[in-house]
Amino acid sequence: MEYIYGALLLHSAGKQINEDGLKKVLEAAGVAVEPARVKAVVTSLDGVNIEEAMKTAIAAPVASAPAAASAAPAEEKKKKEEKKEEEEAGPTEEEAMAGLGALFG
Repeated sequence: MEYIYGALLLHSAGKQINEDGLKKVLEAAGVAVEPARVKAVVTSLDGVNIEEAMKTAIAAPVASAPAAASAAPAEEKKKKEEKKEEEEAGPTEEEAMAGLGALFG
């Protein structure tokens, strides 16, 4: 993640995202730099419109967050209802037989 954050920092500062710049940012942050990863990040970001990619990435989680939030309480309510039904049903047949056996001890 540090590599992506470094690239985003360069982008927000208006600097070109290249291997040397990314390496300097990472070193300044105290990250042990792996040259292969620096090269991979720079190569993968070549030609990418970062502003557009950020807008798309930011919009996606916001749209799905309410759906996930509403699904959790519904499942929890369903589990509570099932548990309540089990409690209302009374003792199981096995439990009832064990109670009857105690009568004739």
